[in-house]
Formats: sequence, structure tokens, C-alpha cells
Amino acid sequence: MRIFLLRTALLAACSGPTPYFAGQPETVVEVGGAVFHIRRKGDLAEAVRVNREWAPRIGAVAERVTVAIQQATGCDVRDIRGDAAVIVARLKCPK
Repeated sequence: MRIFLLRTALLAACSGPTPYFAGQPETVVEVGGAVFHIRRKGDLAEAVRVNREWAPRIGAVAERVTVAIQQATGCDVRDIRGDAAVIVARLKCPK
């Protein structure tokens, strides 16, 4: 029973937001076969990649996540930080 609860908790956390973005609405965007759950708070956006991909590096998903965040927020992406699964972007939004 404990193993079942642990597995369930781990799977539920796979696409969840980090604490800073908790409670923000989520937009799901697919770009080039990669699926991202994107949340925005102020001038920051978080993208959680939820598709399976064998050992990607941030460079392999950087272009796709940038496009996905721009589509979801309507803002330009200044820079991105993180890894291939959870990416945080600074945004430059029109006023």
C-alpha cells in the first residue's frame, strides 16, 4: 500500500508547478512534438515539459520552449533558465 501511495504521489507531481507558480492558470502548448504546461506570474513564466524524450539537454528544447512560452503568454522571452524538464523564462511583455 505504501508503494502505491508513493508512486501515485510521484506521478501526480510530474507536471505540477513549482511553488512560486502554484495557483496560476495553466496553458498547454505543443511545439515540435514537445508538450509544455506553461504558467505565468508577472514577468516570469514556467514551462514544464511533460512528453517523453530520451535524455534531452536544455539546448535541445530551448527553441521549442521559447516558442511555446511566446505562444502562451504573448510576450517575448528575454532568457531562459533551468533544465530540459522545468524551464523558467524572463519575459518582455507589451505594455
